[in-house]
Amino acid sequence: MDILSTIYPWQAESWQQLNQNIHRMPHALLLHGRTGIGKYDFARHLSQALLCEHKTESGLACGQCSSCHWYNDESHPDFRLLSPEQDADTEDDVISSKKNKKKTQISVVQIRELTSFLSLSSHRSGGLRIVLIHPAEALNLASANALLKMLEEPAENVIFILVAHQIQRLLPTILSRCQKVTMPIPKENEALAWLDGQGVANAKPQLAYMEGSPIKVFAEQSQFNQLTETWRILALGPKLEPHLAAPAILSHSVEIGVIALQKWLYDLLAMRLGQHVRYHLQYTDALQVLAEKVNLSRLLDLQKKATEMRKLALHPLNQELQMETLLLDYTRSFTGQ
Repeated sequence: MDILSTIYPWQAESWQQLNQNIHRMPHALLLHGRTGIGKYDFARHLSQALLCEHKTESGLACGQCSSCHWYNDESHPDFRLLSPEQDADTEDDVISSKKNKKKTQISVVQIRELTSFLSLSSHRSGGLRIVLIHPAEALNLASANALLKMLEEPAENVIFILVAHQIQRLLPTILSRCQKVTMPIPKENEALAWLDGQGVANAKPQLAYMEGSPIKVFAEQSQFNQLTETWRILALGPKLEPHLAAPAILSHSVEIGVIALQKWLYDLLAMRLGQHVRYHLQYTDALQVLAEKVNLSRLLDLQKKATEMRKLALHPLNQELQMETLLLDYTRSFTGQ
């Protein structure tokens, strides 16, 4: 099954509500909610459906008309997608390392380039034009203000669709000019049923680790093979050998390795304080044993150090040495070490 062939089951009600008002759409929609619940995919389906020439009874795009073919080929003349990755450096003298750096903001140049798009009419008589902005919190102050002017004086037959993971980071003036749609969080039974349909085995503990996001679980299946080894290593506690464990934990990526350590420490602290594990359901017994031996003060200090390392995850330092030092502190945090 194609993961993007239809909307996710937990979005059915939201889709139905929007589809009932499809002919009275506001000029700006803001789809917001926590990460990993399918907001962007929903926005893509909505964009395609609004442009489709022969929608299905449920309001989804037909996938067969010329408009759908253009959309699927990323060449639709009435659609624009703005995201940080599009903001590429164009100066010839910019060094390659800067060119390859991942973008985190949507620039004011990107917003201003919409001017010509908004001044044109649709390629179809009376048709819509769609601008999809993802994630909306990537707008900096200049680009947000430039967008605000467009929202204040909306062009005819243009719909802006904004997708936000952190709505509190948007300007209040932008929020006030958008119809806000809170995207639903999938219930555990919905998420597990969907993952089962995708052929994902042992989904429940993976869902817990990914904080209830079935989409992240599906997308990171290769990661879980490495994580299983990381969890086995961390469960060794004081018996862990830092010089061997550090390269193994970082083998997938520095960021994934550090996050794995952070989540493990979170659950270890939870067990130490008599609470329930959050991320590692299948390691509850092992964490309980370790929690009975761990020094609380050292554990809290280790959490702070792990947080600092995560901030430097993309910095060109000796990450393996840093992780080895963290793991050495980890082994020493247990009674008698």
